[in-house]
Amino acid sequence: MARTRKATVGTAKDGHATGWETAGPGDTPPTPADPRAAAFFDVDNTMMQGASIYWLARGLAARNYFTTRDLARFAWQQLRFRVFATEHAGSMSRAKEIALAFVAGWRVEDVERLTEEIFDELMAPRIWRGTRALAEQHVADGQRVWLVTAAPVEIGRVIADRLGLTGAIGTVAEIRDGAYTGRLVGDLMHGAAKAEAVIRLAAVEGLDLTRCAAYSDSSNDLPMLSAVGRAVAINPDSALRRTARERGWPVYDFRTGRKAARIAVPSTAAAGLLAGAVTAVLAARRRRGIG
Repeated sequence: MARTRKATVGTAKDGHATGWETAGPGDTPPTPADPRAAAFFDVDNTMMQGASIYWLARGLAARNYFTTRDLARFAWQQLRFRVFATEHAGSMSRAKEIALAFVAGWRVEDVERLTEEIFDELMAPRIWRGTRALAEQHVADGQRVWLVTAAPVEIGRVIADRLGLTGAIGTVAEIRDGAYTGRLVGDLMHGAAKAEAVIRLAAVEGLDLTRCAAYSDSSNDLPMLSAVGRAVAINPDSALRRTARERGWPVYDFRTGRKAARIAVPSTAAAGLLAGAVTAVLAARRRRGIG
């Protein structure tokens, strides 16, 4: 597909986090066939099975950044999020405080390299083929396609690049002199923040939101789904399924039978909280000189 220009990740002139990044080379592409229409896809349990940050943790564990016991704790934390869908303000605040703390001082290119390796090993086989086909149809129609995720934007960018999509909107880590500071820029990309980011991006890119589409598995993404002209529920949680039926939105469920029951559907906020759990343990182990 024709790729858009390389976008700057960080803060806009007004000091607000942009939170998006485009994939691909920085040359000027031909004008898309439908330049005012685009599609926005949630990542965790919408584009791929499970939480992308969890699979990143699995890959880091395989590279001895932490132990399988730590990983088991991450899995238990993920299960708790799936069952109880805990999203209290205090928990979200704590997640923001510790998210990406473990990469403080790490070079951006090193983290991106690890993410690329881990995507190829663990994430690529878990991309839902049905969701990918929907994204590819938008590409075939000459539309731009962005991933929208609570995970760090670098993870979203790698996934978008590997899938041949336009780019990603995600949580932004502060970067100075090519290295992470361990702090976030702005808030986690969750709930209303996703809708706000999509609206800002549409203004920058000249999109007509009434001609755009959004896809998600979670009722937490209702603000984003409601901001576009066509909302689609993918592998929806019960609340989103009810809303989709009430509003006449299309519903696709790529899970089947017992498999669907086994695959939990954590909220987007839960992914952010899980990121906090992962990075907190990694930070602790680094302080002890392990890994």
